[in-house]
Amino acid sequence: MKIKQFQFNDISVNTYIVWDSQTLDAVIIDPGCYYPQEEQALKQFVEDNKLNINHILNTHLHFDHIFGNNFAEETFGVAAKAHNADMPWLLQIGKRLASFGIQYNKSVNPIKPENFLQEGDVIRFGRHTFQILHIPGHSPGSLVYYCKEENTLFCGDVLFKGSLGRYDFADSNGTALVQGIRQKLFTLPDNTIVYSGHGPSTTIGTEKVYNIIHSL
Repeated sequence: MKIKQFQFNDISVNTYIVWDSQTLDAVIIDPGCYYPQEEQALKQFVEDNKLNINHILNTHLHFDHIFGNNFAEETFGVAAKAHNADMPWLLQIGKRLASFGIQYNKSVNPIKPENFLQEGDVIRFGRHTFQILHIPGHSPGSLVYYCKEENTLFCGDVLFKGSLGRYDFADSNGTALVQGIRQKLFTLPDNTIVYSGHGPSTTIGTEKVYNIIHSL
C-alpha cells in the first residue's frame, strides 16, 4: 500500500491518497483542497500515477475536511462516503463557517444515504481493506479507517501525535472520545501507524505512552 499526503487549505488539513501499487486502485481520504492550485495538485497526482479512484472517504464532515468534496466527486466520478451523524455540518456549512468568521459562498453535495458508513462496514480497493471504526466525540460521526494487514489507520481528528481532537463544539462529547480511543484504538497493535487529519503521523504504541489523554 502506498500513501501520498497533501496539506490543503488555511487550516492545514491532511488529505491522503492511498493506493494499491499493483492494481492502482485508490481512495481519497478527506479532500480538503480549497484553492484552485490545490485542486490541480490533487488531480495531477492522480493522473500522473494513473490511479483509479474507487472511493472518496470523509473521516468526518467538519468544513476543513470537505472543501474539496465536490471537486473530487466531479473530477473522478465517485460519490463521497461518510457517517450520517455529521450531516448537519455539511448541510449548514455556510452558517457553521460564519460562526468562525469565514465567508464561504459554495455548497457541498450532501452524502447520499446509500453512501453512509457505519461501524463494521468494509471498504475495499485493490488488494487492501479498510475496516470502519466509529469513534464519536470530536464530531458525532467521526470514523477511523483501519487497514489491519498494513498496520495503518487514518483517523481524521480523533487522535493526534501527543493529543486528541477538540471536544468543545456543541455536538462534541469528550467522554465518548476518550472512551473510544482507549477501547478501539489503544487496543490495536503498538506498531500501527496513525495518520491524522492534521500534523505528523505517529504510532499507537507511542500514543499509549505519551498522549495527553492520560492526564484527562
